[in-house]
Amino acid sequence: MPKKKTGARKKAENRREREKQIRASRANIDLAKHPCNASMVLMLFFIFSLYVPRRQKNRAFCYFCNSVQKLPICAQCGKTKCMMKSSDCVIKHAGVYSTGLAMVGAICDFCEAWVCHGRKCLSTHACICPLTDAECIECERSVWDHGGRIFACSFCHNFLCEDDQFEHQASCQVLEAETFKCVSCNRLGQHSCLRCKACFCDDHVRSKVFKQEKGKEPPCPKCGHETQQTKDLSMSTRSLKFGRQTGSEDADGASGYDAYWKSLSTSKAGDAGDREDEYDEYEAEDDDEDDNDGGKDSDTETTDVFSSLNLGRTYASGYAHFEEPED
Repeated sequence: MPKKKTGARKKAENRREREKQIRASRANIDLAKHPCNASMVLMLFFIFSLYVPRRQKNRAFCYFCNSVQKLPICAQCGKTKCMMKSSDCVIKHAGVYSTGLAMVGAICDFCEAWVCHGRKCLSTHACICPLTDAECIECERSVWDHGGRIFACSFCHNFLCEDDQFEHQASCQVLEAETFKCVSCNRLGQHSCLRCKACFCDDHVRSKVFKQEKGKEPPCPKCGHETQQTKDLSMSTRSLKFGRQTGSEDADGASGYDAYWKSLSTSKAGDAGDREDEYDEYEAEDDDEDDNDGGKDSDTETTDVFSSLNLGRTYASGYAHFEEPED
């Protein structure tokens, strides 16, 4: 039987587990909270003594006026003041706290931010910089091409600039197909890759190139990105307002090109028939108006002819019970 763990051994194992989690959390910092992607505010001076704030990403030189920060922020550790508590500094400053340009040691070529003169930051930041290949998936701009911050899509985990992040995420969960069927067969796709915008069944999601890690979803067989369950997502299919989808659907559920052209021709013929009916109705109304005008003219002419005629006392004139005396 194994020996029973003592209290000190349990505490040591718990401490090692906590340290392991802390190291893992430091390595997996959220991109929006990383020091190299921190927010930097610049106060621009305009006329009438007005200061207008301009918000941008943490960088060595301002994107608008190329000025330098008063308190540079390290792109790796995020500090603004070196306290000289360890001997890690490349430039020794015993008993003196260094700030400003006295604290910086380099500029990162990827994130365009200052790196402090600590040996660890200088030697590791360029290798693990999260903005190494940060290019917006929508506008294809890199860090050097715009002044805003860089974000990652919550669904496909691609890089997004500050201008396109909301528009992209609103339309990210749309498949490049008209159904939820697997791209390799006709079965329902239970796994969805939000980078390829495709669905895969349980058989075709398995890949010989990308291995599945224990406790995680299987990777996409095309790009290797981790797939997600289709039922857990708010996925929608591609819908087109033009082309063959405007025609009537066949028995199989998909509309063909014949149906599209037939519906197009019938719609054109129906439009032509409607126009002819409207034209006939318009002509009939004109004829009725002409007839009414002609009838009024004939009535006036008839009354003019018989106006001088005197028929005497008649029944119609109110003399029904009147009898003329005989001579």
